[in-house]
Amino acid sequence: MSYDEDPYIFSTDTLPSDRRFLPPLANGLLGWRVYNKSMHMGGVYNGEGGRCHRADVPCPLAVTVEMDEPAQHTYSLDTHTGIFTHSRSSASVTVSQSLYSHRHYPNLMVMEILLVRQVTSEEPVTVNLRVYIPLSLSHIQGKVTTAEFPGGPCPTVHLIWTPTPPTLTLLPEQSQARWGFILVVANSLDTAEANYDEGLNLIETGDLRPSHEKAWKELWLQSKVEVAGSESLCKALIGCMFYLLSAFPSIHDTSSSFGGVSPGGLSNGGDGQDYWGHIFWDQDIWMYPGIALFYPKLARSVLEYRVGTIDGAKDNAHKQGFKGLKFPWESGVSGREVCPEDIYGQQEIHINGDVTLAFQHYLYLTEDLTMFTEGKGREVIYGVADYWVSRASWSPEDQKYHLSGVMPPDEYYYNVNNSVYTNTVAKFSLQFAVDLADLLQHPAPKEWQEVAEHLKIPFDEESQYHPEFDGYIKGDPVKQADTVMLGYPLGLPMSKKIRRNDLEAYEPVTDPNGPAMTWGMFAIGWLELGEAEKAQHLLEKCYKNIQGPFQVWSESSDGSGAVNFLTGMGGFLQAVLFGYTGFRVQKECLAFSPLLPNDISELSVRGVSYLGHQMDWLLRKDDVCIVLREQADSLGNTKSCNLEVVLKASGTKIPLMPGKPVTFPREPGCVCKLAWGYSCWPV
Repeated sequence: MSYDEDPYIFSTDTLPSDRRFLPPLANGLLGWRVYNKSMHMGGVYNGEGGRCHRADVPCPLAVTVEMDEPAQHTYSLDTHTGIFTHSRSSASVTVSQSLYSHRHYPNLMVMEILLVRQVTSEEPVTVNLRVYIPLSLSHIQGKVTTAEFPGGPCPTVHLIWTPTPPTLTLLPEQSQARWGFILVVANSLDTAEANYDEGLNLIETGDLRPSHEKAWKELWLQSKVEVAGSESLCKALIGCMFYLLSAFPSIHDTSSSFGGVSPGGLSNGGDGQDYWGHIFWDQDIWMYPGIALFYPKLARSVLEYRVGTIDGAKDNAHKQGFKGLKFPWESGVSGREVCPEDIYGQQEIHINGDVTLAFQHYLYLTEDLTMFTEGKGREVIYGVADYWVSRASWSPEDQKYHLSGVMPPDEYYYNVNNSVYTNTVAKFSLQFAVDLADLLQHPAPKEWQEVAEHLKIPFDEESQYHPEFDGYIKGDPVKQADTVMLGYPLGLPMSKKIRRNDLEAYEPVTDPNGPAMTWGMFAIGWLELGEAEKAQHLLEKCYKNIQGPFQVWSESSDGSGAVNFLTGMGGFLQAVLFGYTGFRVQKECLAFSPLLPNDISELSVRGVSYLGHQMDWLLRKDDVCIVLREQADSLGNTKSCNLEVVLKASGTKIPLMPGKPVTFPREPGCVCKLAWGYSCWPV
């Protein structure tokens, strides 16, 4: 994809007037919005229960470089490398200040300052550094004052950094000079000192920036989503991928200390801001799918986060008077409910099904059973199933199980009965529990299947559509995507007529100022029905949520709400990844049904990971090309592959051979195992 300017570099000569939209720099452990006095560390919260929020940590890299002479300013975020640079060019010197959260060494943040002489001169050039941390300090520590729950841990945070001098001088004999400043943040002094020594060694060997850039290059080699025909869409997709990847740990991270992904990411979430940095269904439903399609290791880190909160989920269920696990509507570290308002934790129980859907998709994409055995994923699936059985009540009148007194994803309503989204996601998580138990030879309680088969799914026979809940009046306003998510991501079987009726019922009554991820779900629905232009129109509504030159999203189109709204980015990304391609993660295949709008001539999706193999897809108006990447085994031999493409209409079967492109007419189909291939599922 070629454009006049590199779409991966976001540049401007003026910063946004609203400093909330400055670029966030994060690496899955540390997050910081450039120039902000405070930063955050993953998993470090202060406050009990509903007062729990990300603990503000002072950032010694909040440094402003000042010059005496007039200069032209350029600010750029290079998403190839995750480096933000502020350049000032005067008649005599160019000063570049670069900032980044190290992608390979997660405890490390870096500031580099480069002075380059513009004209030959025997005069020294001096710039001033204005800092926000007292100059005499180079190590501080702090401790969380109030635990998330009584008796819970209060972590300590240590900061060690390179002292920042008041000035930097380019000597007369120098044409240029570079200075490196590192900041280390860790939970213990020993870890901080070890990482600081590592950082100094990287500076000495000249590998500080190269090791960071190499890590980002490795990430981008595993996945890219690019379009031809719309530079604004291409740039938006790049921004979404960049900020989402920034919220996740390194693909080489083995610490198992990942603290989850909050709606505003690690850079945001202080007291009273951006949902306090809590983890919602946003992580599992909105952000996870676009990452899981490319990065199994990062997908697993999300599941491991949920496994780590099992004890808290058990406590939540017990407090509600039910069995099993009740994952919190808002989660911190422990998994205990930390939502400031009790009603959401009590009633927005669809979170349980949202969590298990992520586990289900992971198994379908990877067949990695270790996540469910040694990784304890089965405890999540079985615990949620027990909760649903305990929470459901039998109605003799309609001979169905009901889930009463709930809040649907559409939070304009509460204390309703049989939310169609909640009941559907509950039904599917119960069915998955039965399937997993069979797979792992675990005796499943008969109630799991019984409740799954007889759980009420509201449907209006006369209007042939799904009402949002019992008693919903057609035409009443809704906050966000809710019922339309039955088709995707839930995959509830329905006719095209019913799918259309649902879309037409809810689209005109959905709040135009609602959260950003909504229109992506409507777009996917219209793409399913073959109406690409209608989908494109809805997707373009999302551009209003992209604020300023650095492609930072706001929750609402007027700039209000959570900042760096990863939830909206995730929904937008899914509209392309699962809308234009028609990808559907299914039990025994990866289905596809590609369709592009008129102004998009090509869609390139590189690095799709399926059953241990990576595929590069190129979608055009009339055909589709897939290249299976060559991969070496532990001995360096090219791995064989047992995948094939099966086209739906013709039944044509095309084996995928590593390194050999396969092109076929654009039509629905699937990628699946060859008939003789091994599957973890019983035949």
